[in-house]
Amino acid sequence: MLIGIAPCITPELLAVLHRMGHGDEIVLADAFFPGESCNPRTLRADGIRVAELLDGVLALINPDGHDPAPFLMMQPVPGDPLDPGVEREYRTVIDRRWPASPPIARLERFAFYERARRAFAVVMTGETAPYGNLIVKKGVIPAAPGGRPV
Repeated sequence: MLIGIAPCITPELLAVLHRMGHGDEIVLADAFFPGESCNPRTLRADGIRVAELLDGVLALINPDGHDPAPFLMMQPVPGDPLDPGVEREYRTVIDRRWPASPPIARLERFAFYERARRAFAVVMTGETAPYGNLIVKKGVIPAAPGGRPV
């Protein structure tokens, strides 16, 4: 175990987060997402909910501050119910870690799948909430006064 890293962050996920560059995206996918058929770099986080994993991830990386939508969720198919509590739960985590982040944006279902294909990685979770998928775009490490990363 490493001090200060959430137990939900596996060694494989830590390596992926480390290898990601700014502008790269990671998909925190619900249990029903077609991760393996969408992206060859798919990791497992079975039994862990997206909000818990998001909290662990956002303790290690920051969202892209140059993108107006560094957080993306799947837009529901017309006629499908949407639980607004899922987005609120994710937003609570985002606000705790990176409160200046813009609102979570929504992408049409097939546009979301296409974005997932191009993502750096997909992490399959145990999340069972419909439309519980979230894309996070990694940003540049913020600079402290003097220009060095914090």
